[in-house]
Amino acid sequence: MGKVLKAVAALTVIGLGVFIWLKTGTVVREVKKPGELKADGVTVKTRTDDALDYSVAIYIGAPAPIVWALLVDANAYPQWNSTIVKLDGTIRKTERLKLVAKIAPERTFDLKVTDFQKEKRMVWEDGDGAFAGVRTFTLIPNEGGGVTFAMSETLSGRMLPMIEGSLPDFTPEFNGFAADLKKVAEKIAPPG
Repeated sequence: MGKVLKAVAALTVIGLGVFIWLKTGTVVREVKKPGELKADGVTVKTRTDDALDYSVAIYIGAPAPIVWALLVDANAYPQWNSTIVKLDGTIRKTERLKLVAKIAPERTFDLKVTDFQKEKRMVWEDGDGAFAGVRTFTLIPNEGGGVTFAMSETLSGRMLPMIEGSLPDFTPEFNGFAADLKKVAEKIAPPG
């Protein structure tokens, strides 16, 4: 009986050690600076030693308040965004969101709004050191009243190398998100 208890204790310690090792991996929040992206609506995929990143930027001929209003109205996303099935919650700092995307309609992503700077920047996050996703939305004012919209999704964590091959390519979704936002914002914007 003593050997069994020692074996169980040893397995418990090893399991706890692996759990802690996984959870304490580095979460990378951003690979590319929003202002450095070419505002052409074409997604760039970047792999670093610590992260996988998808980034897109596009010029939108609408003022920041119009673009921001679209980005923070969770319930309206499915009406204008061809990449979203459903988005529930209130988009404010520290709030939680439930997102269902067309790329994975069988899964609901539980996101937390971790940064919220009105008409400038917001960040949605899920996961931890084992595997994390950090989506950053940025509005950069342009001369003439429009904005450059930049969005990135940075995936990182200790599990990334193990699951990267099973992840879908987010490029079409990012291209679609940017194009949809541009189309609806410019349709709403007053003629300039």
